[in-house]
Amino acid sequence: MKRRSAIAASAAVFCALPAASARADSGTALDASVVRMKLQKGITPDVAVDCLKLRANLRNMKQVGYLPLSKQVEAMVGRPQRLTEVFLFCNPLIAIEMVAANIDFAAYLPCRITLTEDAAGAYWLVMLDLKPLIAQIPAGSALHAKAEQVNDVLMSIMQAGASGSL
Repeated sequence: MKRRSAIAASAAVFCALPAASARADSGTALDASVVRMKLQKGITPDVAVDCLKLRANLRNMKQVGYLPLSKQVEAMVGRPQRLTEVFLFCNPLIAIEMVAANIDFAAYLPCRITLTEDAAGAYWLVMLDLKPLIAQIPAGSALHAKAEQVNDVLMSIMQAGASGSL
């Protein structure tokens, strides 16, 4: 019964997410490898950042880094750039278990969520789709459950930013 509750909770979170279908797919493999959420109408980048940071904190996901990419490029080339900021998150206890199980998981650390502006001026939150990676971990294992937990938390963080909710 506990597993069904967890599945129902995951489904509820997924169903509450802003629609990714509002984006134009590029027709490349990149579409299948990322999750994108468009910021809802009226949600500014500043609000999105505040909400995603608060949600990360509430869900015990540590922000371990930040890259103000567009500001860096702007400083280098002397021209304004479309907004791109990269937020790095990690659950150190789970991360170290993943690497201990398979050193190749280290290539995926830390987890990243990027806030970026498209050519039309719309803002998006983008992250690597972790489901194919999680599928490589034996189903039913404790590590698989922890990896799913990390994915659920990251999706929750993105949803908070995209919707401007805590």
